[in-house]
This record gives sequence, C-alpha cells and structure tokens, in this order.
Amino acid sequence: METKQLNDSISDSKQAQSVQAGFTPDALVRDIVLQFPKAADYFKAKRIDFCCGGAKPLAEAAAERGLDHEIIIGDLNKLFEEYPVPQEEIAWNTAPSEELIDHIINKHHRYLREELPLISQNVTKVYRVHGGDSPHLVELYNLFNILKEDLLEHTAKEEDDEFPKLLTYAANPSEEGLTSLRESLSELESEHDGAGDILRKIRSITDDFTPPAHACTTYRLTYARLEELESMTFEHVHLENNILFPRFQ
Repeated sequence: METKQLNDSISDSKQAQSVQAGFTPDALVRDIVLQFPKAADYFKAKRIDFCCGGAKPLAEAAAERGLDHEIIIGDLNKLFEEYPVPQEEIAWNTAPSEELIDHIINKHHRYLREELPLISQNVTKVYRVHGGDSPHLVELYNLFNILKEDLLEHTAKEEDDEFPKLLTYAANPSEEGLTSLRESLSELESEHDGAGDILRKIRSITDDFTPPAHACTTYRLTYARLEELESMTFEHVHLENNILFPRFQ
C-alpha cells in the first residue's frame, strides 16, 4: 500500500514540474501545496488552512475567507512562473517514510521541545506584567499553556507509539494492523485539529500577532515567537496529514 502511494507521489511530483500554470477551483488546497510548496506561504498570508483543513477545494476554502478564488488562482499561477519548483522542495513527497519521520522528529519535534519552554517564559512574563491592563493576555496565557501541554504529549506519543507502529506496518502489512493504524491516525489528526483551533484563537485575540504601540521588547518578541510557532506547526501538520498519513490510509 505504501509503495503504491509513493509511486503515485512520484508521478504527481513529475507532473508538478511539467505544469507551468493551471490551478483550478476544484483542486484541493493540500494538493496545491504538494504540487507547489511556495503556495504554503501564500496561503498563510491569506489565512487559508492548508494542513488541518486542506482537504477542501480551493473555491470552498476561498469562500470561507471571503476571497475571490479566481484572483487566488491568478496569484498562484503568477507565483508558479516566478518561482520554479526545484527538486528538493518536493523531496518529502517521495521520500521513504522512515526518512520523513526522522525529519519530522529532528526538525519539528525538536523545535517544539526547545522553543515551547522559551515561548512559555515570554508569555508568562507578558501576562504578569501587562495582564491587568490587557485582559486578552489572560486568555492568551491560558490558551498557550493548553497548547504547550497538548503538543508535547502529542509528539511524545508519536515518537513512542505511533511512528513505530507506522513503520512496523510498512514492513509487515496486515488487515488487522491497518485497522488499528487507521484508528491511531484518526486520533492524531483530531489532535492536529485541536492544536489548529487553539492557534486560530491565539491569532484572533492577538490581532494577527500585532503588538500594541506601547508594547515593550519582550511583548513584541512574544508575539513574533507565537507567529513562528504557528508557521512551524502548519508545516509540521502538513507533512503528517497530507504526506505521511495518506500512505497508510
């Protein structure tokens, strides 16, 4: 099953390199990003979810944001002409699952383990100093701490249980193993959705991570690190939801 998925991905990747334009309203958002990784930056700027909510046609995703999908398609086609897709940008589409998992652990899980405690210090300091005058910082403090615990538990579970289960199944497929795997992947995707919901709330209450004019350096740094966390989480979830997990479903 994984071999077939990889073959399909290779075919899709070759097709992506030969296409010069032609994104359509019916194309799924996640597939556009797989074909053209630069689109992820564009979708982030437009607040279009390409990871947790990426299994939607572009037209539908645009409508949810009150955007004209024809304008988006024009922008994407222009970007495609300006930024040709180098081979290394689509490498994860066809990389062996073990290599992809190692990348997720060494880049994204490591990032979370190193950065979440540091971001927590910033969030706590800003909350304690400015929370009395800015009630939204109380909500930010509470939301971030829920997110931090959820993400750390999630990554530990992936490393200790779920990723080994994926690789075991890839080496020795069985119907029983597939059933168990699908249940596990569904749970992981649900946890991704939960993290995405919290990040959307954080973006909303921070006015798109825009600090007030009176904000001190720590205040501004806190918002910048939270925005980076959002970006890294989107990339992390995209690699799992849209590339790794479909190989086993």
